[in-house]
Amino acid sequence: MKKNVIAAALALPLVLGAPLAHAEPKPLWELGMGAGVLRLPHYRGSDQTHTWLLPVPYVVYRGEIFKADRGGARAVLLETERLDFDLSLAATPPTRSEDNEARRGMKDLPPIVELGPNLNWTAARGKGWKLDLRLPVRAALGLGSNGGFKGWIATPQLNLDLTDLRGWRVGLAAAAVAQDQRYNELFYGVSAAEAAPGRPAYRPGGGAAGGYLLGSVSRRVDNWWFGGFLRWDSLRGASFLDSPLVRQREHWSVGVGVSWVFAASDRQVDRD
Repeated sequence: MKKNVIAAALALPLVLGAPLAHAEPKPLWELGMGAGVLRLPHYRGSDQTHTWLLPVPYVVYRGEIFKADRGGARAVLLETERLDFDLSLAATPPTRSEDNEARRGMKDLPPIVELGPNLNWTAARGKGWKLDLRLPVRAALGLGSNGGFKGWIATPQLNLDLTDLRGWRVGLAAAAVAQDQRYNELFYGVSAAEAAPGRPAYRPGGGAAGGYLLGSVSRRVDNWWFGGFLRWDSLRGASFLDSPLVRQREHWSVGVGVSWVFAASDRQVDRD
């Protein structure tokens, strides 16, 4: 259970993000710590969920190349008025098979770290809003005893940022998901040795994996940061829908958090 809490704590800041900087000078870096509640399905397609109460680190770094903000942790390789290219990072918490009815007796799902290139194109912008097309492709790397390379995942998405709604920042995203066979094998494959009554052997292919809608809000008030998200996932059209491990084709995820910012750099920068 400790590993679950640690991995979820890593995932939450990447989902909620930190507020984007305004045009006026801001500290090069800011650090804070708080707490949050995160409720997620065990995996996409599971009919069971888990709730964590966990620490929420607040980390903002506004470097020229390395950044950590609402967009997540990344290394910016190209940045123009409309086109950005960076290396981005994401994380997925693990699932113990003994805690999941569909997977009981199977190998645990390890914590996953995703790393890969991300192309962002600003389709339109105006005062207080920006519409981006984002094309992230990430390699999935498992941690722990069941670690190693686990496949590829792509999540092309349209993202709308509303920068100031009475002090709140709002993000809205619509994404499609595609996963290769190796990734799907980890989550939805059932070997002959793992087959059981009600769980026949199954080998998935790669391809479409449904999509999701995501809404997030955040606000900074003095040294306090507040944030939350709501995400709706659908597996409609997924290539692995016949897997006996898919128990639910639609589900919701939610998270809220608060952090106190206790340290900031004396150096100021005027970039986002």
